[in-house]
Amino acid sequence: MTQTSRAVRIHATGGPEQLVIDNVPVGEPAAGQVRIRHHAIGLNYIDVYQRSGLYPNTMPLALGMEGAGVIEAVGEGVTHLKVGDRAAYAANPPGSYCDVRVMPAMNVCQLPDGIDFETGAAMMLKGLTVQYLLKRCPPVEGLKAGDFVLFHAAAGGVGLIACQWAKALGLRLIGTAGSDEKCALAREHGAEFTINYRTEDFAARVKEITGGKGVKVVYDSVGKDTFDKSLDCLMPFGLMVSFGNASGPVAPFAPGILGPKGSIYVTRQTLFSHITSRERTQSMADDLFAVVLNGQVKIRIDQRFPLTEVQAAHKSLEARATTGCTVLLP
Repeated sequence: MTQTSRAVRIHATGGPEQLVIDNVPVGEPAAGQVRIRHHAIGLNYIDVYQRSGLYPNTMPLALGMEGAGVIEAVGEGVTHLKVGDRAAYAANPPGSYCDVRVMPAMNVCQLPDGIDFETGAAMMLKGLTVQYLLKRCPPVEGLKAGDFVLFHAAAGGVGLIACQWAKALGLRLIGTAGSDEKCALAREHGAEFTINYRTEDFAARVKEITGGKGVKVVYDSVGKDTFDKSLDCLMPFGLMVSFGNASGPVAPFAPGILGPKGSIYVTRQTLFSHITSRERTQSMADDLFAVVLNGQVKIRIDQRFPLTEVQAAHKSLEARATTGCTVLLP
């Protein structure tokens, strides 16, 4: 049986005006696939990178990496899901900005009954990102309770999850944000210290907060605007984890600069390197579900847009006018 679905696609890269709603056919799932009808869809900065062309793709491109809904059909070989299951995912290929889609089942997880669809759609990509950042990217000398870490964009969707999860792990998180209001929000969610990078030199403040020692890890999704100074925030043998480019890509740099700064380490991470198997995806998701269900991490959704207003949603995200998570509603 073939049905049609609204799907937000781009036919050329560019600004939010390139986002259009097309009607596309949706058929039956093949082996290893499921068909899911969305109740809510997550919005993430990777969607902007794909729309703008920073991350190249073949056109036309259906956008969206995250969603939650109900399984309508299951392909051969899929054993962890059945028709009628509540489910959520962060997954490739993109295409979650739609009513219903057929997609690979590997990264689709059963959504616990205690988590609603909007929360599920808002938490998967961002929450799994925090899971690998805090649990799977340790500095060479390890990360333990009492250690200082620096987290940029601490009032965003990923940042607010990180503030709470880091506190639960006993880490002393220093968060940066672009306004006093956003700094206050990060503190409310568990950041021990915050820095308004528009009015303060964050590198100098980090050294002041840590008594001149620096932090063990910097987590940076901002990119160009924060990268160089972030290296100066690290203690010897510290780790710079770059995982985004919200201000633009980081310029090429000479590895030789890392030695004089304390023999520091730099890594460029992406979630999709971490969820390459059903078992690993489920293990990471179970860890995320546990901290949400026990209340250690609360998923804050501050913006909701109808799917038809997806252009406005992208404009708000790029203007850094959002806090917490944003969802699109079919």
